[in-house]
Amino acid sequence: MPQPIQSPPADATPQPNATASTVRRSKARYQILSLLAIGTMINYLDRTVLGIAAPQLTKELGINAALMGLLFSVFSWSYVASQIPGGLFLDRFGSRVTYFLSMTFWSLFTLAQGLVHGIGALFVFRLGLGVAEAPCFPTNSRVVATWFPQSERAMATGTYTVGEYIGLAFFSPFLFMLMGAFGWRSLFYVVGGVGLVFGLIWWVFYREPHDHPTVNQAELDYIEAGGGLTHGKKDADLSGAPAAAGAAGAATATGKGGFEWRTIGRLLKHRQLAGICLGQFASNSTLVFFLTWFPTYLATERHMAWLKIGFFAIMPFIAASIGVMFGGIFSDWLLRRGKSPNVARKLPIIAGLLLASTIILANYVESNVVVIAILSVAFFAQGMAALGWTLVSDIAPDGLLGVTGGIFNFAANLAGIVTPLVVGFIVAATGSFVGALVFIGALALIGALSYIFIVGDIKRIVLVD
Repeated sequence: MPQPIQSPPADATPQPNATASTVRRSKARYQILSLLAIGTMINYLDRTVLGIAAPQLTKELGINAALMGLLFSVFSWSYVASQIPGGLFLDRFGSRVTYFLSMTFWSLFTLAQGLVHGIGALFVFRLGLGVAEAPCFPTNSRVVATWFPQSERAMATGTYTVGEYIGLAFFSPFLFMLMGAFGWRSLFYVVGGVGLVFGLIWWVFYREPHDHPTVNQAELDYIEAGGGLTHGKKDADLSGAPAAAGAAGAATATGKGGFEWRTIGRLLKHRQLAGICLGQFASNSTLVFFLTWFPTYLATERHMAWLKIGFFAIMPFIAASIGVMFGGIFSDWLLRRGKSPNVARKLPIIAGLLLASTIILANYVESNVVVIAILSVAFFAQGMAALGWTLVSDIAPDGLLGVTGGIFNFAANLAGIVTPLVVGFIVAATGSFVGALVFIGALALIGALSYIFIVGDIKRIVLVD
């Protein structure tokens, strides 16, 4: 049976040791991080390519705004419902197998969307895409907790998270040109094909620390000293303590050696997890708007031509990419300067959510350039707030990182269900995006209040029977 993950204490920091001081550390963890960043970029291209195709697809298939909101939303129905099973699968089979299967199947469902000729098939394939993508971010969090000391986790989380934005920032013009030349179906073929190829690359190159061909003992010692989960010789054995201690931790968390569904309720009773779940829901609402309705907003509300949409769409995503990296680097810098996890982790998120609420100002200006500037600032700020997964690593109970991550992603991605539907109904009812931007801005304010008043101290959750 696989050993549970033994999470490090929240205040763990790398300490020098003899090996690290005399032998130059290898940098295998950065190779692993590059795999996560590319995989996350492809993940978001697959789930959001429908948003780019939407203005053309809606005309061909005869879809109105409310129905399009439903199609945007349906991905998150199955995505959210599969979070906890996906976390359990991850804890059972490990990162390498889980991510390979996830990417392979989500890429196949993306390809299939290019073949549809009716709403029903598109509905089914969007459901399948959600199921297949569900384990991605719990796996990302597990890999970061495995390969990185705590003092580098915000940087690592920011680096792979930036893939959410980089793909759309730099590939949007190409995708719009591709759609103009070959139609909206070509988008799904190209993006799905790229995912299939990268799934094979992941399988070939990803290994756990003790199995990686280029890692040396100095790097392993460095990771372990900072709380990384490097113990064990294979993917299924990653506990940070001897097997007996790991089993004891699992027994404490679940009441016996295996998972119990009541553990979910027990976890959610802790304000740390409940608060970050609400905060991430609010943050994700801004993200979901940009990943779904943003191209349609530019085409219908701002009346931009295709090539201009492709150009202007780059700006907010570049800004968000910078925001993600800035938030992660700033958070780790605060931690290294001796600030508590409460300050280092929460300050960038709260500031980001407050600034993201300025998206409402786009309703009150006429210039498209100014509108794009406002949206870029709001999306930069949302990127700053994308540190939630770092907090998951900091608060998850011993042996329950996968399940805690699944709960967090479940709550966070309820935004993927609610936001597209609400925006779609607002636009269908009013013929305008004004109310939609007010809705997005208000949620950002709620998220900031959650981190200020609900989350409390950032510390490891201990489940006691």
